[in-house]
Amino acid sequence: MSIEVVSPVSGLAAPLGEVPDPVFSQAMVGPGMAVKPRGGRSAAVAPIAGTVATLHPHAFVISAGEGIAILVHLGIDTVKLTGEGFTVHAAQGDTVRAGQRIVSWDPTEVETHGLSSVCPVVALEAGTEMLGDLREDGQVLAGEAVFTVE
Repeated sequence: MSIEVVSPVSGLAAPLGEVPDPVFSQAMVGPGMAVKPRGGRSAAVAPIAGTVATLHPHAFVISAGEGIAILVHLGIDTVKLTGEGFTVHAAQGDTVRAGQRIVSWDPTEVETHGLSSVCPVVALEAGTEMLGDLREDGQVLAGEAVFTVE
């Protein structure tokens, strides 16, 4: 079974190795890719259909079951903002569809705090060999396929 993972935000696709945080850049939490988002207030959407397993203003995990879960982190070290500038539109335990709005935020506002707005999109507890069709460059729109997980 292959699950298509879509970009949670619009912007420039990038390799996970370019994320300015070793937990992500060294794939310690799992393989994936990153998106350098466009500025301005926008929605971050669910990368897959499933259940909201974890939800913070700055990060969320959607679980498809069968061991497949995707982490979206809105910026790096954004936990320091304690939710400021983020609006949550879902609740933990909600069933969501891919592309459904989860959190609204402003990447430009994050950068005014001296933080990176880059968004890692990671397949938790997955091996690199489980990923296919990985997009690591070029423009992507929220809701556009960026990789698959087997």
